[in-house]
Amino acid sequence: MFSSETAKDTLERAVSTFAQTLVALIGTDGAGILDVSLVDSVSAAFVAAVLSILKSYAAYKVPTKTNES
Repeated sequence: MFSSETAKDTLERAVSTFAQTLVALIGTDGAGILDVSLVDSVSAAFVAAVLSILKSYAAYKVPTKTNES
């Protein structure tokens, strides 16, 4: 299915998405824009990371010049 390179890139994007979402939610809580607990922030960041993985998988399944068989 995925090559090791594709899996590595997908994991990298998921971790990056998780971190960006977590920092954004913690930042908005600290600034008083949103009242979000740490547990809710981690939960939302996890969901964003899963969606990133699903998006990478969907993009992988769409034929392009680089992944056509």
